[in-house]
Amino acid sequence: MPEAWIGFNARDRQRHWWRTGILTLALAGVMVAMSLTTHEPGKWWWVGGLGAFSIVVVLSTINTIYGQALLTRAGLELHTFVSRRVVPWSEVERIEERRRVRRSGAWSDLRIIRTHGRSLTIPGTLTNRVMDAELERKQAVTQQHWSRTVGD
Repeated sequence: MPEAWIGFNARDRQRHWWRTGILTLALAGVMVAMSLTTHEPGKWWWVGGLGAFSIVVVLSTINTIYGQALLTRAGLELHTFVSRRVVPWSEVERIEERRRVRRSGAWSDLRIIRTHGRSLTIPGTLTNRVMDAELERKQAVTQQHWSRTVGD
């Protein structure tokens, strides 16, 4: 079976960038408002803290948007902005969809449940759509690679 990449398409990346841009602008607005209206000597700690938080949010979003998984004959290669990891198919017990409900909505992604160790999220599978055909396709392709390799 040929190798396959799992990740976000261009439309989903753009959608995530819009959300990040709006959040970043909101945090920047709060920082500017605090620096202009507060006359306390400790205000720069708050402004600096919000600035550091904004940087963490942007880096986390870049990690989420550009994360991908390469499905090979040997296993999954998880590629993110900050790390690379290889999970052999022999360590995979199952692949499942995880659904989380938060105030911002319901979010789903794919998880690798391993025989030993903690479960891992497959990069490039996060979605907030209820019935996401793209997520189902990604799960089917991953499941197919896993079952063909384990079945050999």
